[in-house]
Amino acid sequence: MYTPTTAISKFLDKLIRPLFDKHARATTIIDGVDLIRRLQKYSSRGYLKPTTLLCSFDITDLYTMLPQEESLNTVMEFLHYYGYQKVQSIPFDTIRKLGRIVLTENVFIYEKKFYKQIIGGAMGSAFTLTLANIFMWKWEKELVRRQVASNEIYGRYIDDIFFTSNQSLDVVNQMLDEANHYHPNIKLVRQIGKSLPFLDVFVENKNGIIATSVYHKEAAETYVVPFQSDHPRHTFKNIIDTALTRAVRYSSTLQTFNQERRYIKLMLLYNGYPPRFIYAIFKAFLGIHMPSLSSTVMSWIEYEKQYFQIRTSRLKQPTSDEQRSQNRISTITDESTEEQGKDKLTANKQQKQDKWNKCLIIHYTHEQRLASYKRDIHQRWDGIFK
Repeated sequence: MYTPTTAISKFLDKLIRPLFDKHARATTIIDGVDLIRRLQKYSSRGYLKPTTLLCSFDITDLYTMLPQEESLNTVMEFLHYYGYQKVQSIPFDTIRKLGRIVLTENVFIYEKKFYKQIIGGAMGSAFTLTLANIFMWKWEKELVRRQVASNEIYGRYIDDIFFTSNQSLDVVNQMLDEANHYHPNIKLVRQIGKSLPFLDVFVENKNGIIATSVYHKEAAETYVVPFQSDHPRHTFKNIIDTALTRAVRYSSTLQTFNQERRYIKLMLLYNGYPPRFIYAIFKAFLGIHMPSLSSTVMSWIEYEKQYFQIRTSRLKQPTSDEQRSQNRISTITDESTEEQGKDKLTANKQQKQDKWNKCLIIHYTHEQRLASYKRDIHQRWDGIFK
């Protein structure tokens, strides 16, 4: 997306998104692995019952339904709530003005007519994502309060929300009906039951035991980068490694993993990957974890206990999305540190200026007869002016 406001949008996103990542981490689901970890913790604490309901809902057209001025007010409220006076020395008023430019200066052409966007933000704009997240931060406060008080899970991935409940279906529906009237622009589409998909994870409550697997949408095509395409060989290896890593993390049982493994193999064959290449990558992937069992794939998948060890190890490792979020948070500096950094920079500049102000810089053509020229000039300078 390349528009006159793109640079401003990216700047605001880089400025504010790390703050949201830091302060809203408890209610943010980063990816499927994050959700599985929360479910495991929820179950280990004894909150999961055979009757526990799994619930999810998504917000209809969130990006394009954001009230522009109200959303900017919510950003200011968010910053004030967490005690910020400025963000990297930028006043709130400046942030608001820049945000208003990003939101109100969006135009597009449809059937040879110009249109100006008056509600929401542009799809694909970096700041629109951050704005939507912060707007939902305020909208969901009451739901979060209820869930925390009941020791239930509540997490949101932009416009998709997942939560658990040990209350009756009628009570859950009543709660969501109330939430549907929190704001006229925010409308919910819900799904409640003992099993449901969320992001790319399928979650099921099997009589008080959480079962998870990889979720494939019905409309999704079994397509990856074809083996005959002009890509480096490591690209094809990485595709298989990524698919297997997700399968291990998401599959709660060995049987589920085997089903996903067969799905991956069929998908690769469909896209022209040679069986020998597939087998070699499968074998290498498993051999990293189980060197003694890397001689054959089948010898590894026979052992349920060893599979759980591998899965536990993989689930503990941070995902790429989690690393990106943590990297953004690490860029945050408080005002005192920022001022100290500025003072230090100013002092260093002044020190360099003082150093060169006391120096005599001479440019001359190098010749053997002038070998002592620089020394002689400096001696005269020091003798007269110092």
